[in-house]
Amino acid sequence: MNEPLAERVRPKTLDEYISQHHLVGEKGSLTHQIKKGIIPSLILWGPPGTGKTTLANIIAQESQRPFYILSAINSGVKDIREVIEKAKQAGGLFTAKNPILFIDEIHRFSKSQQDSLLGAVEKGWVTLIGATTENPSFEVIPALLSRCQVYILNAFGKDDLENLIRRAMDKDSFLKSKQIELKETEALLRLSGGDGRKLLNIFELVVNSEDSDAIVITDELVLSKVQKNTVLYDKTGEQHYDIISAFIKSIRGSDPNGAVYWLARMIEGGEDVKFIARRMLISASEDIGLANPTALVIANTTFQAVSAIGYPEARIVLSQCAIYLATSAKSNASYMAIGKAQQTVKQTGNLSVPLPLRNAPTKLMKDLGYGQEYKYAHDYQNNFVEAEFLPDELMGTTFYKPGNNQREKALSDFLKNRWKDKYEF
Repeated sequence: MNEPLAERVRPKTLDEYISQHHLVGEKGSLTHQIKKGIIPSLILWGPPGTGKTTLANIIAQESQRPFYILSAINSGVKDIREVIEKAKQAGGLFTAKNPILFIDEIHRFSKSQQDSLLGAVEKGWVTLIGATTENPSFEVIPALLSRCQVYILNAFGKDDLENLIRRAMDKDSFLKSKQIELKETEALLRLSGGDGRKLLNIFELVVNSEDSDAIVITDELVLSKVQKNTVLYDKTGEQHYDIISAFIKSIRGSDPNGAVYWLARMIEGGEDVKFIARRMLISASEDIGLANPTALVIANTTFQAVSAIGYPEARIVLSQCAIYLATSAKSNASYMAIGKAQQTVKQTGNLSVPLPLRNAPTKLMKDLGYGQEYKYAHDYQNNFVEAEFLPDELMGTTFYKPGNNQREKALSDFLKNRWKDKYEF
């Protein structure tokens, strides 16, 4: 019984697979493809312990294909070429049964390692399935990403996690030999951080620590048996989300001390520097915006800098940016404007583009009046002429309302001077 519980009860068929109904449920986007055995190269993106490796195994099993596994942690270009050569010999070119090459943590592959996969994927020697906890748009090279479909695995909810425990109790021979009553689950779920594998391993630890065959699982029992999390930061657990939330809220709240403290917690925990920098990029636009447009420039420069230098020096650049953002004037006007505009689009559907605003590349379009009444702003005084830029049904609708800060007050004066009472500036 050396094999961990999570491995012993790993689902082997789609029917046993828990959660991700949007992918492999009755009407899931992957279900039909798996049943038919026609699988595209794909990237599975989701939090740790949500079934990415399990799903890859099931896809190979259901489609009856040879299955090769590489881990990005300990595989180089040489390993990739060797497994591709094996795959070429195991399957025929351009057949429906070409082998599957599963790469765990593909985001850890360098550009040259990812480049070495391109030929095999493009020529159909292998069907690539990559698993990643990071946004593939940032971590997978565009040439490889364009050859793959991206499927998102959702974090497990409370019901999913409890179902994992109950399924383990029903399926595992060792657990079935015990009389286990699942009385309380809050501590188990909290300690797992939503990671199914971690949940099952904690559950097994608690069961193994009891001498009696009759075990009542309570929160008190779990907390007494599992050493409390003493690390400052667990980048795969719930603290990952709680601490980045505290960090961004400190920036939004203009507290540089809070921002630097939570930044230090992430740095000491070994958080990915690009993850931190990406969140500051978002905050620079969402929370600061036009109150200080330079914030976005600095955040973007920070992202580029820390991507180039890494730890430990990256901490200095991250600290500089965090303090700059925290001490900057704040405005969420741009964020609110696009939200309001998107909501209007959803409610009003596809309204026609007014004729003066339409492009007229052909004679027919010109004859139909496309672009005829358009007034070229640069032909008028102050490079401005009053015109209508919204569909008739939305005439006068205000999406952007300048924030209450020095720079946006100037923008408000500028816009009022141009548009008078047309909009609520």
